[in-house]
Amino acid sequence: MAVIPAHEPGSMPPYHPAMPTPRVLLHAFSTFKLGGPQARFVQLANAFGPQYRHIVVAMDNCFDAGARLGPQVNWQPLALAVKKGGTLANRGAFRQVLQAQLPHLLLSYNWGAIEWAAANWPQVVPQVHVEDGFGPEEATQQLPRRVWMRRALLGWPGVPVVVASRQLERIATQVWKLPASQVQFIPNGVAIDPAYMEKRRLAPTNKGILTIGTVAGLRPEKNIARLIKAFAAVRATQPARLIVVGGGPELAVLQQLASSLGVAADVEFAGYLPDPISRLIEFDLFALSSDTEQLPIAMLEAMACGIPVVATRVGDVAQIIPEVAQAGLAEPTDGAFASALQGAIQHRALWPQWSHAGQQRANEFYSLVVMQRHWQQAFDI
Repeated sequence: MAVIPAHEPGSMPPYHPAMPTPRVLLHAFSTFKLGGPQARFVQLANAFGPQYRHIVVAMDNCFDAGARLGPQVNWQPLALAVKKGGTLANRGAFRQVLQAQLPHLLLSYNWGAIEWAAANWPQVVPQVHVEDGFGPEEATQQLPRRVWMRRALLGWPGVPVVVASRQLERIATQVWKLPASQVQFIPNGVAIDPAYMEKRRLAPTNKGILTIGTVAGLRPEKNIARLIKAFAAVRATQPARLIVVGGGPELAVLQQLASSLGVAADVEFAGYLPDPISRLIEFDLFALSSDTEQLPIAMLEAMACGIPVVATRVGDVAQIIPEVAQAGLAEPTDGAFASALQGAIQHRALWPQWSHAGQQRANEFYSLVVMQRHWQQAFDI
């Protein structure tokens, strides 16, 4: 086991004798590249500051999301020699890590880190398992082997499970057969720096060109290809541009698709950005074209910025979108999404209502303050 030295902006704050000893939390991710779970962790860690000491492990030893952690965060990336070859391949090695580190709490995130639940049985340290959603292989149905593994590794030992959506809550209790008392729904929350809101208000607008945008990893389940196809239909009828913020393995395929549809000059692949809100505030319309989601943070951020949304009807998205803006929802098919996007544009006069209601919904039910309060209870379990 090798330890990656702490580095800016994740370096350890200097020890001061007057500082209380923080609780140590070991966070086990499949990757610490920026995605939904990682973005939420960054939000919470930055908000809590030195209140906790975080040890972060990643099954791929990638710690890119650490660049978004502020200097006030006490955290340590820990690199591991990870074996590939099944759910129990690393059980012994990971158990040794737990015994050596002895954190106050182990937090394992999603199926990609389920091995940590196996390593912690019989229990070495208290544990909370967190589920945020699924990859493309489970977009439409649960894989039986994974259902049984979750039931065995989480249900039988009584591991508390935090879920990020009501849909996941139903799956955890009805499909995985976990007791309802063991499952807690904590909605994602967002906070937009007022400086960004002021920058958006003061930015010059080009009413002649519609700016559609999204923030997403370029992975199959995000189905950015669906968005590019729908955008090409829009671009055929009016001046428009598409901004895609995020990186991932599908970049080359998506660039080729934009080129083949004749819209490459109007599609900007902005890549991974440590601060995606800096581009989000440029959007006239936010588009979410995913095959599977639960409670998407990027969409909540768009709503909190007062940006109208067009989205696929997946996860809790339909419950998040206000009633007045439900016309922006579509079934997760190419045709339905393209129709919803074009329909929303045709009814652009309604966008101020969509924006106001969305912003109100985000601020009231999906604030960082509310999320932080619930997660503090989970961290202090």
